[in-house]
Amino acid sequence: MIDVHRLTKRYGSRTAVDDLSFTVRPGRVTGFLGPNGAGKSTTIRMLLALTTPSSGSAAVNGRPYRRLHTPLREVGAVLDAAGAHGGRTAFRHLCWLAASNGLPRRRATEVLERTGLTSVAGRRVSGFSLGMRQRLGIAAALLGDPPTLIFDEPVNGLDPEGVRWIRSLMRALAAEGRTVLVSSHLISEMALTADHLLVIGAGRLLADDGIVRLTRGHASLEAAYFALTASTTQHRSDADWAAEGRTP
Repeated sequence: MIDVHRLTKRYGSRTAVDDLSFTVRPGRVTGFLGPNGAGKSTTIRMLLALTTPSSGSAAVNGRPYRRLHTPLREVGAVLDAAGAHGGRTAFRHLCWLAASNGLPRRRATEVLERTGLTSVAGRRVSGFSLGMRQRLGIAAALLGDPPTLIFDEPVNGLDPEGVRWIRSLMRALAAEGRTVLVSSHLISEMALTADHLLVIGAGRLLADDGIVRLTRGHASLEAAYFALTASTTQHRSDADWAAEGRTP
């Protein structure tokens, strides 16, 4: 489970995340939606102790990420498809991660099989397509068999087959009782993938609800989303113009 309580991040006079609170529960896919610049990636980076909050707290299974003794056994995260060293093979990359976290070498073989990379396990990562790199990132996230998984824009740049595969995997992981948080700006994809949605705008929580209830009274999830985010999108646009010393 993921708990975020009054999380705030400021960069000088700009507030990227503003007093944000929510809980992500196991057994379902929770989508994390918002316009570009809404604060989704900043929130995830604070969850994973990659960015220090200005105030507030974030916990994974009851503890801050920094206090997890073996992080890969607690939470798996996919943030950057280019994260693996290009000179290593997929198998060596995963073996190195396993050894650094005290995990058995056999886990590398198991996650390569689950992500469909067994046939390319001996190839160097530099020769991988974007889709293969995404699968390798997911394999790394699954290495410690963690109960919590976080995906930041996992389908960016993928072809339809890759998108469908990641969608099916996330739903399967949730069905196993894991906590699955997926950040995205693709509304149509979240409509097919998520059970529950968190929507933020200008760093603030706008909605925390199931898709059926969220779309009630609207023609589609897209219509509900734009109704929720319209005022925050305009606010950020005006702020950007002002920051540049110009008028819209």
